[in-house]
Order: sequence, then C-alpha cells, then structure tokens
Amino acid sequence: MAQCVQSVQELIPDSFVPCVAALCSDEAERLTRLNHLSFAELLKPFSRLTSEVHMRDPNNQLHIIKNLKIAVSNIITQPPQPAAIRKLLNDVVSGSQPAEGLVANVITAGDYDLNISDRSIKASVPWYSNWKDTLMEMKESSLYTATTPWFESYRETFLQSMPSSDHEFLNHYLACMLVVSSSESDPMEQFSKLSQEQHRIQHNNDYSYPKWFIPNTLKYYVLLHDVSAGDEQRAESIYEEMKQKYGTQGCYLLKINSRTSNRASDEQIPDPWSQYLQKNSIQNQESYEDGPCTITSNKSSDNNLLSLDGLDNEVKDGLPNNFRAHPLQLDQSSDPSNSMDGQDHVKSASSLHETKKANAGVIHGACLTLTDHDRIRQFIQEFTFRGLLPHIEKTIRQLNDQLISRKGLSRSLFSATKKWFSGSKVPEKSINELKNTSGLLYPPEAPELQIRKMADLCFLVQHYDLAYNCYHTAKKDFLNDQAMLYAAGALEMAAVSAFLQPGAPRPYPAHYMDTAIQTYRDICKNMVLAERCVLLSAEILKSQSKYSEAAALLIRLTSEQSTWKGMDSDLRSALLLEQAAHCFINMKSPMVRKYAFHMILAGHRFSKAGQKKHALRCYCQAMQVYKGKGWSLAEDHINFTIGRQSYTLRQLDNAVSAFRHILINESKQSATQQGAFLREYLYVYKNVSQLSPDGPLPQLPLPYINSSATRVFFGHDRRPADGEKQAATHVSLDQEYDCESSQQWRELEEHVVAVVNKGIIPSNFHPTQYCLNSYSDNSRFPLAVVEEPITVEVAFRNPLKVPLLLTDLSLVWKFQPKDVSGKDNEEIKELVTSQPEMIGTEVISEFLINSEESKVARLKLFPHHIGELHILGVVYNLGTIQGSMTVDGIGALPGCHTGKHSLSMSVRGRQDLEIQGPRLNNTKEEKTSIKYGPDRRLDPIITEEMPLLEVFFIHFPTGLLCGEIRKAYVEFVNVSKCPLTGLKVVSKRPEFFTFGGNTAVLTPLSPSASENCSAYKTVVTDSTSVCAALISSASSVDFGIGIRSQPEVIPVPLPDTVLLPGASVQLPMWLRGPDEEGVHEINFLFYYESVKKQPKIQHRILRHTAVICTSRSLNIRATVCRSNSLEDEEGRGGNMLVFVDVENTNTSEAGVKEFHIAQVSSSSKHWSLQKSVNLSENKDAKLASREKGKFCFKAVKCKEAATQSAEKYTFADIIFGNEQIISSTSPCADFFFRSLSSELKKPQTQQSVNTGKHSAEEAVRMIQKCSEVDLNIVILWKAYVIEDSKQLILEGQHHVILHTIGKEAFSYRQKQEPPEMELLKFFRPENSTVSSRPSVDQLSNIIKTSLHYPESFNHPFHQKSLCLVPVTLLLSNCSKADVDVIVDLRHKTTSPEALETHGSFTWLGQTQYKLQLKSQEIHSLQLKACFVHTGVYNLGTPRVFAKLSDQVTVFETSQQNSMPALIIINNI
Repeated sequence: MAQCVQSVQELIPDSFVPCVAALCSDEAERLTRLNHLSFAELLKPFSRLTSEVHMRDPNNQLHIIKNLKIAVSNIITQPPQPAAIRKLLNDVVSGSQPAEGLVANVITAGDYDLNISDRSIKASVPWYSNWKDTLMEMKESSLYTATTPWFESYRETFLQSMPSSDHEFLNHYLACMLVVSSSESDPMEQFSKLSQEQHRIQHNNDYSYPKWFIPNTLKYYVLLHDVSAGDEQRAESIYEEMKQKYGTQGCYLLKINSRTSNRASDEQIPDPWSQYLQKNSIQNQESYEDGPCTITSNKSSDNNLLSLDGLDNEVKDGLPNNFRAHPLQLDQSSDPSNSMDGQDHVKSASSLHETKKANAGVIHGACLTLTDHDRIRQFIQEFTFRGLLPHIEKTIRQLNDQLISRKGLSRSLFSATKKWFSGSKVPEKSINELKNTSGLLYPPEAPELQIRKMADLCFLVQHYDLAYNCYHTAKKDFLNDQAMLYAAGALEMAAVSAFLQPGAPRPYPAHYMDTAIQTYRDICKNMVLAERCVLLSAEILKSQSKYSEAAALLIRLTSEQSTWKGMDSDLRSALLLEQAAHCFINMKSPMVRKYAFHMILAGHRFSKAGQKKHALRCYCQAMQVYKGKGWSLAEDHINFTIGRQSYTLRQLDNAVSAFRHILINESKQSATQQGAFLREYLYVYKNVSQLSPDGPLPQLPLPYINSSATRVFFGHDRRPADGEKQAATHVSLDQEYDCESSQQWRELEEHVVAVVNKGIIPSNFHPTQYCLNSYSDNSRFPLAVVEEPITVEVAFRNPLKVPLLLTDLSLVWKFQPKDVSGKDNEEIKELVTSQPEMIGTEVISEFLINSEESKVARLKLFPHHIGELHILGVVYNLGTIQGSMTVDGIGALPGCHTGKHSLSMSVRGRQDLEIQGPRLNNTKEEKTSIKYGPDRRLDPIITEEMPLLEVFFIHFPTGLLCGEIRKAYVEFVNVSKCPLTGLKVVSKRPEFFTFGGNTAVLTPLSPSASENCSAYKTVVTDSTSVCAALISSASSVDFGIGIRSQPEVIPVPLPDTVLLPGASVQLPMWLRGPDEEGVHEINFLFYYESVKKQPKIQHRILRHTAVICTSRSLNIRATVCRSNSLEDEEGRGGNMLVFVDVENTNTSEAGVKEFHIAQVSSSSKHWSLQKSVNLSENKDAKLASREKGKFCFKAVKCKEAATQSAEKYTFADIIFGNEQIISSTSPCADFFFRSLSSELKKPQTQQSVNTGKHSAEEAVRMIQKCSEVDLNIVILWKAYVIEDSKQLILEGQHHVILHTIGKEAFSYRQKQEPPEMELLKFFRPENSTVSSRPSVDQLSNIIKTSLHYPESFNHPFHQKSLCLVPVTLLLSNCSKADVDVIVDLRHKTTSPEALETHGSFTWLGQTQYKLQLKSQEIHSLQLKACFVHTGVYNLGTPRVFAKLSDQVTVFETSQQNSMPALIIINNI
C-alpha cells in the first residue's frame, strides 16, 4: 500500500473513539452560528486531549490513555442512506487530487516518464527507464513516500460514516451534551426539556436510531455564555444553580464570542475548523464530472453549508431541535441519483460554483479569540476528565462484576440463563440456513452482548489486553450459537486488539481477520463491514511489511459482482486495487509488472465509477512500465484510454498526444480496431484545432513520410512518344537510381566539358544533377531555372490496415526573392501558397493510400522569380474513407483522385520534411564523433532563364542485325525563350551512330524516303569491271577523326551553330548495329550552352539512353600472307594475298532469308585491294543460313603511299553486284573511321630522316615492322528479310582490321575461354633486362624465298641414269637492315609420310652458301637438283638461316606459308 500520513497505531485509535451526542437549544445554536459553526463543529478542532489521561481498570490497576480523542455530533434520528454515503465517498475521492500540473506535465507531447507523486509528497523521485533500480532506491530511501491522499480521505470518511449496528457498540453514543444559552429566559427549564427529549429519543421505540451504548447515558449540562453580549453575573448565578442540581462533575459554563463579528477583520486569528469542514461538507466537494451536479443546502443557514451534523434552526413538532433525517438521507420523492434531501433544492453546476466561491470567503470562528480557543479546549478536558472517563470506568466495573458473578455458573446453567434472558430469540437454525442469514439476533440484555459491550469500552479507552480477552470470550459464545454476524465482529476486533497490545505479547492473528471477512461477505452479505475489515487488516499487514498478503487481501474484495445494497463497488475496487498495486512495488523485490497491471485495473474501475482524473492518473502511471517493452497491444489500450479520459477532462492536447502514440507505433491491432483509433484521433484533433483556428498547423502523425527517400526533380516531365516520334529519355522520377549509370553520365559530362575547355575541367565544375535523391551529392544548393517546374516526390507509407485519404495535398515553402544582381530586394517572406505570382503551387485534390501501402506523391512548384526557395514540408487534410476498410482498383501511380471517395472526417495539418545529411567521416574528429553534413536538396536557388533543348528521334529502330546500317532522323527543338549554341553529343559508343561527315551534305533531309532506299551513296557500274578494284580516297579529318581528336565528342551540325527560341531542326543520323548480339544500352549526352553566358549555370545537358537489340548476321575472319611471286604483272614486288571467310551465323529468327555480299572494300594508308582471285565464276555471292563463303584478294602497295599525308586513306572497292557503294563517303567511311578510332588515338612515331647507320633499336623496330601490315577490310552486305509478307532489304557492313601477316583477324572480338586451373608456381625472377631482339616469328619473315623451276621435266633415263634440273633460288630481304643469310642444302626429309609421298633427290654442287643482303635487296642463286628416277618431288627442302649483321643469333626462316615446290620428272 501507499505510504499514509498516519501510522496504523495512530489510525485505528482515531477511527474508533468514544461518541458523544450534542443536543442544543435554539439560542445556543444561534450563538455558535455567529461563528458560522454548529456546536459540534465548534468543538471538532479541540476534541483531542493534549495530555495523558489516567483511569483504573477493574483490577484497580492504573491505565494510561494517550492522545484520546472524542467525537461530538448532533443527534440524528434517521440512519444515512447508502446512496448518500456513496455520493459522499465519491465526492471525497473526487475532491482529493494530485498536486496541480503533475498529470498534465506527465503526458505533454507524449512523454510518459511519470513520478509516483501527489500533493503530500515529501521527495520527488524521478521515474527512470531502469525502473527496477529506481524502485529499490526509492524503497530504501527514508524520504520516499508515494502517498495517496484520496484513499486516506476515503478511508476516514468511510469509517466515520459507518452506520450503527446492533452487533457492536463502538460507534454508539456514550454520553450526551445538553447545551443551553445563558441568554435563555429560563435555562434550567430548557435543560429539563432537553433531558426529556434525550430520554424520549433513547427509550422510545419510535426511534431506532441513533444507537446508545447503555440505558443509563451520561448527561452533561453545558451553559453557553456569549461574553460580548450576555450578562456574565447572570450566567455565573445560573451555573451555580446548575452545580447544585447536577453536581460539579455534570455541568460546565463555556464562555465564547469574546469579540463582536464586526471586529473580525481587525485581527488575524487562526482558523482550525477549515480542514474539518472541507472533509465533512458535501457542499465543499467539487464536481469533476460534466453536466449538472446536485448539491444540498440548508435553507436557513448563512453559508449554505450542509454538515454531517445536520443542523437546522427550524422547529418541528414543538421541539427546540429538529431530529429529522440524517444529512445523508435522500429525498424519497425524487430521483435517488440526483438529489439528497427532500427539503433541499437542486442547483446547477454554475450555482454550485458560485456557492463555492462564496464559501471560500467565509471566516470560521470570527467572534472567537485565542482565549476562547483555550476555553473550548479546557471544556473538552473537563468533560473528559470529570464526566466521560469516570462514566466509562464505572460502566466497565459494572459489566466486569456481572461477568465475574457468572463465571462460577455451569455451562448448562449459563445456557439456561441465556435462554431466560433471550426469550424472544429466534430459534436455532441449521448451518445451511445460517449461511443464508446473519445468524441469531440477541436482545440488548443478552449476557454475550454485555461481554461485547465491555470489550468495546475497553477498546475505546485503549485497554487492548482486557479488550482482547473479552472479544476472545465473546467470539467463542457467538460461534457456539452460530451467531455469525456477532462472531465475525468479535473476530475482527480481537485481531485488532491483539495487534495493538503493548509489547506485542502474541502475534497478529491474521486468520481471525480472514474468517471475519469471509463471514461478512459470504454469509452476512455485508460488504461495508467486510470492507472495514480489509482496510484495517491491510494496514496492519503493511506495517509488518507483509505486502504480498496485504495485496492478496485487498484484491479479494474487488470482484466485479461485489455489491452492497445495490451500490456499485467500482469506487471501492478501484481504491483497493490501487493500494494493492502499491503493495507490489513496496516488496523487497518490487513486482513492477504486477504494479502496472493492477494500476490498469484500478484505472478501469475508477473510470466506471466516474472518477476520470484518477482513472487517467492510474493509466499514466502504469504506462511508464509498459512503454517500450514490446507489448504493443497493451500500450495501445493504455494510450487509447488515456486519450479518452484526457478528452473527457478537456485536456485536449494530452488526448491528441495519446492517440498519436497509438497511430505512430507499428500497430498489431485488427483493421476494425485501427479504424476506431483513427476516428477517435480525428475527432479529438478536430476539437483541438477548432479551439485555435488561426494558429499554426500542427504536425500530423499519419501517414509516415520517409524523408530520406524524398526525391527532387528539376525540369519538365518527359513527353510521351508520338507515333514514330520518340522523345529523349533524359532524366525522370520513374527511373531507378543506378550508381554505375550515374558514374557513366558523370564521366560523359566531364569528357565533353574538358573538350569544350581545351582539355581542362574548370575548377568550379560540378556535374549537372536533375534528380536529387539520397544517393546524390546534396552538399551544395541545387540550381533551378525560373519558369521550369520543380517536382518533389514524397514517399508516404500507411502503417494502418485502413486506407487513408489525403485531400488538398500540397507543398509548404518559404521563398526569399532576389533581384537580377543577386541581392535581396525585400525582406524574407514566409509564403505558404499565398503569392502564386512568386511560386506557383500544385494541389492534389485527393490522394488515397490503401492499407499498409507505400506510395509516392509528386508535388510541383512553379517558380516565377529568381531567389532562394526552401521547401519545408507538406500540408494536407487527413481523413479516412466513409464506410470502407479497403479500396480495390486504385492505381499506385501518384495523381489526383478527384471526387472518387467520400470523407467520413478529416483534419488539416502538416508534416515537415527534415532530411539528415550523410555522416561525416573525413577528419579524425569526425570519425570519433557523430556529425552529419548538410542535405540541401530541398533548398534550391532559382536562377535566370536558360535555353531548354528537347530532342526527338524519328524512325529510331529498336532491333538491328549486327553491323546493320539504318538511317534515322533527329529533331532538335529549343522550347525556351533563350537561343542555344555549342550543341554537341557525347557517347561511349561513337561507333554506333554518325551524323555524317563533310561529304554527307547531298543526303536528302526528308524522312519520307522509300523503305528500300539505300543508306549508302551508290554509283551504277559497268559489268566488265567487276573484279577490278575502284580506287578512291578520304581523309580521317573530314570525318572528325584525327590524331588528337576526341571521337566520343561529336558536334551536331546545326545551321549557323545557333538554335533560336522555338526553332527546330531535323538532321539525319545513321546507326550501325553493334557487332555483338544481345541487348545494348547506348547513352547519348547532348551538351549545349546559352548564347548569353550565365554566372551560375555555364551549360546544360540532355540525356538519352537508346536500347538496341541486335541479332547475329555474319561472322568474318581474314588473314593476310605474302605472295610467293616476287613480282606481279606490273613488275612490282611485295604483293600480298588476303583471304576472307564469311559465315552466315543468322538462324533466321529475324526473318532473314539470305545475305548477299555486295562489295568488299579495303582502306589503308599503304595497301589497297587490286582484284579478286576467286576461282569461282559465280559473281553473285549469296549465303543462306549457316553457309560459309571464302574470298581471296590480291593486295598491292599504293603508288602514292610515300607522298600522301598521315590522315589520307586509300579506299579500294571490289564489287560483286551492279552498284558500287562509294566506301570513302558517309556513312560507310564514318563507321569505318569510328571503328579505327581507338587505333588512331595512339600517336604515330615519326620516322627518322637520317640515312646513316641506324641504332640497334631502330633496326629491330624495322624488322618487327616487316611482319606488320596496315590493311583494313570492309565487307558490305545486303540481307533479304521477309516481314509481314513483304520483302525488305537491309544493309550493313563489317570491318576486319589486319595487323600482322599470318595472324587471323575477326570482325568482332572473340570470347576468351577461361583458362584451366593451373598449379601456382613460385620462381625467382632473374635480373635481366628485357631483350630488345625481335621474336622468332618476326625474324622468320625477314627473308622471303622463292624457287623458280619447270613444273615438269622430261628425261630419258634409259639413256642417262641421272637427271639434272636447274633451279633458281630467289632470296629477298624484306627489311631495311643488312641481313646475313646462310642457305643449307644438306637438309633431308626424314618423316616416313613425306618419303611415301615424295621421292628422294639430291642437290649437286655447293651445299652451303653464305650471303649478305642489303636493305630490300633481291639475290638469285643457281642450283642443280639430281633425280635418279621418275616421280613427283618437293624441291622446298633448302633451309635458310638469317641473322642481323650486328647480331649473333641465327634464326631459320619460316617456309610454312609457302606452297610446296612440286616438280614432275617424266621418262621419255
């Protein structure tokens, strides 16, 4: 239980005190009323004796009584009604609340860290999150007091308002004060009348109430004298007469009113009555409930007070006093729940308020001085010492004597005596019957009741030893007689007496109390007595630190079914549950969860009892335990109840805060429950907002906004495709962020900026960011352009299972306008959609978010003025849909839902967009602390107008064959009011497209050409010149390709290089399908600038991503080798043969019927194709699916190779049809040069003009160049495609770049097979320099050999057995260095296969020759071969070795590429 102001040793004696009745004459009552007090009220502050009192017990032992208190009250002839007592208790609890501000402070802004505190707190102990440790500290601290003054007030009022009963005498009147004024005409006669009236009330059967202790009640006569107005001598004479008649022990002269009331304000006198009157006056109890409240008032009294003593000045039945109904008696003629006294009238709550204010100014005891206070105190002392205690002592002796006289009697005789005394006793009943009744009813003179009377008297004067013995004796008698009500009373008081005995000779018999409670509750059905037992026993157990037993005892009496004569048990249950909860946290090991659970139960019962403030307090205190422990359903219930109770108490901010907590936590409630929570919140919130309609919009909890996912897009939305017209993809909010793609765009922009700025990126360059998100760099203020919209994408999430409908959704912003110079032209304004001429704001009329759905809303702003814009958040009406939990068929796309749904209720509010920047982690200080950088994506700077480009692609394909050439058109439109210039396009795949070189000006611009119109420039040729090559030339510079050029950056050939506002230009664009099949994403970045330079934005960009799907077409392989013939028809040497293999790898999935090789062209600075040497006469080179074709061409050196410039290329076309495609013009040459661009990036080393001796390195390099060749082959083809029963002709070209003689080259890079797993080898590297010698392959190509001999030779072997054939061996030095050559003829073929195929012969003459060949020298050797019989012989057996003249190592030249030198020897 909570700490109490009184200890249990003080509480119990103060709860059971001797009761004294007061009977006053009208004049005496008038004298006390001058002080706004009744006579009983006048004595209340002085009713406790200030000194010890002595009395003798029956054994003549001196007994000391400490702090004795008496209770004086006016005689009431009717018992109080239970409903009135309930009303009084309810008001007492309502009137006692925690100190103002504690509850409100607790739940402000949803903070539930509560203190267990009240207005009586002695030390404020904060409630920390580690509540167990805190509770232990609080428990061990002597300062800790968690008091509950409402419970103490309830308990005190409950015990005082206990109705008198026949089975116990504790609150029966022991004495009666007869009070008469000295100003009466005949005071003695008045005393006689009052004495007779008291006798009539006590002994007349008409009055069953009040109860009197013994028939011979002590009468004490008091003469009240008004000092200020009365005659003191007369009073003294009357008092003397009284002493003579009643004895000095039975009367007293009390002098009061020493000053007049008009002097009351002159001197401040203490007011000891206020605390008692506040407790006992119903009128002073404040009503905490809404609606009208009923009060009772005394019609004749000045201050409209109704005290428990029930005073009234009216005279009824000819009596000086009205012993009418108890002040708690209800009017039978009216509603019991709405009125209390039939003679009293009902006031409204406003009237009550006025009365309370009037009462607040009343001064009690205004005519009394401090001397009068002492006189009253002295009067109580005299009455107790001389009247009451001697009377009690005498009564105890008499009762004791009666008991002693009976002790010698036998049990049977005693029983007979009892039967004689109790003639009217109810016959004995069975146990079952007893359990249904209160048991026996004893007459007042019954011996058992005399024992009980003696026990009660001893208890009242604190003689607990004797009281216990008497109770114990009475208990046995009552149990024997099955008088259960009497037995329970004896058990109850025996247990209390045993506990209060000084020195504690015996332990507290808790089982006595348990039996008493069970008997009261179950057999006697008397919940009031059971409750008294529980209250007393719980306090006793608490004093013994038996908190667990106390809690169990308190909880036993809190059943929902417990009722007392129809009275609701909610208030009692609430108070007892709260005390049980405090027991749990006062244990040695605090049971905090049990505390919280029982506080919830207490709060629920408080709420049922109408105690809203106490219910709210209990729920708030329990919340601190449940909060943050993962018990979401419990938290929801508590928050919901707190919200409701706060709303009932008009604590609207607290109600909003509590409901907000329900909604923002991840709720596990059902959809129906969540809908109820949401409606409650909206209703409460609406009431709050109506209180201050002009105040700032508060923050709404729903829906959730993921601020970090907010994206900001600068610019117009992308136009949709219009027929064959497709807008550039650019940047849009529909695109997902891709880190790799973002880096590629950044590199492209850096590349083009570097080209524009002559290879240097400016220091103030920052990549253009059209879309800002959590991945972008938001550390700088973004730049937006005036008149271009700003789109903010806000990510909403609905955590509830009910749909949310947002209406009138828009952005909240702040704008600081600036003039053209950048200075503020006016003060900072916070504009919230109030000035659309500055910033236009888009409003979404309806935005529906279904249950547990995440959805984005795109809100636009339209800046019309330059300045600084700050986007603060969103503003909207929050509501839910009428009569529907879920809505199907609503698209997830952001947009307006105009008028589709009806709102049940909505409230307006806002949510701020607060984005936390990235964590800083650069410096040591930042790494060791948690610091975040700025995120300025919502703070754009609006700059001046800039040009705005839109790009449209016409007839742009989505699927191509590998190498296919397609012609499309690009339209450039300037949609701004500023001219643009410097238009360029940059791409990582420049080989994919071209706008055409300088030769492309004749190409028609109209896109309406025929489908079969060739993309190439063609010329009809004569059929006679089919196999011969047609020569043309072109410079790579004409096509934008040079040594130092950037092929990725392509200027767009705008007319006059400027695109005026509103103007549009269409340009042709040729596309070539990438060589590898699959899906290709090709990025174009268009760069342009304003004609008028802007300080903040130097350029703008437009992005486009083209997605092309390519399918397989042709696979081309080519090799080049030296020709065996040293001279051609024209006498030139150094010719080469080019072998080209073409394979149709298309599997007809694209509807390709067949491929035709239309033309094979070469392009080189030094070589050109001369003619086709195909043996087949079939001129039409067709390839069906999976077919292969082989072509052989002769290549010769260009005549003008020595004179042409480094960028001049010779093109040679060999035609297989009737039309020549001029390969040196667009687009053929464009794509060819783009494929070469990677090679052309490498700077060419300048040849030395020194004709003297070269260094060794130069010689080696020359040797290496012997095996290199610079020859590029272009294969142009046509594909016949069947599509929709219509034949189309597609064109394309493939490139093969030949670098090395004898090495195979491909039209596209071959896939590398992954190497097999190898063992890891460790070796020590040798410190040898890298050899600058050429490789074996390179040296083997230094010397070219050729044998000249007759193909067949006839010889008559029968005439001459040896046949000699002359053979000429030609040796040619292909390098420009001196070479030493060794020719060895001793080589023999040893392989058996060669011997079987070719016969054996012998060389005659010198078997080895040593020669030195100068640069490019050709040497002839005359040899003779000797044959002995006919056959076919291979003459290619000489071994040729070569070495550089200044080198030592000798290498054998390679003969593998030479044809076999076969000779046929015939016999004649």
